[in-house]
Amino acid sequence: MRDSVAHNLAAERVQRRLYDVIPDEWGVYQRLPLAVPARLGLYAPDLAVVVSAALRAGDEQLIPASRAELVGEITSRATAANDRTHKLAGYAVAGVPLYLLVDGLAPGGPAVTLYGEPEDGTYRVRHSGSVDTAVTLPEPFGCTLEIAWSPAR
Repeated sequence: MRDSVAHNLAAERVQRRLYDVIPDEWGVYQRLPLAVPARLGLYAPDLAVVVSAALRAGDEQLIPASRAELVGEITSRATAANDRTHKLAGYAVAGVPLYLLVDGLAPGGPAVTLYGEPEDGTYRVRHSGSVDTAVTLPEPFGCTLEIAWSPAR
């Protein structure tokens, strides 16, 4: 239960800050199904920033991951390995500009990593550090995230 509470607190902290800086026509969605065709997968990230019109486009039930401006995953015991590898690669292949990984179970202690500039199915690390360090999101966000939290170990 503690893991779930910490997970939700981290998601809420990021989501609240993002709403301060995103345009009105964008939304921050939790568990929005994103299709990653190149990986033959369907991901439901903890957070996804998407232009709201993409959710109203026809009868689509799945949003292409490429429509996301940022995705965020917060690891849990059940998802940590997948969030660090498969989802990292899938979002990069899909061309999602930014991938925020909040990893409370990282081997060196709770960490946050911001990946960006996807090219040829891989990301460049833009920030990597403790969850106690501020993370600066580039434009179009242009903000700093304070993620500090106490995940269950």
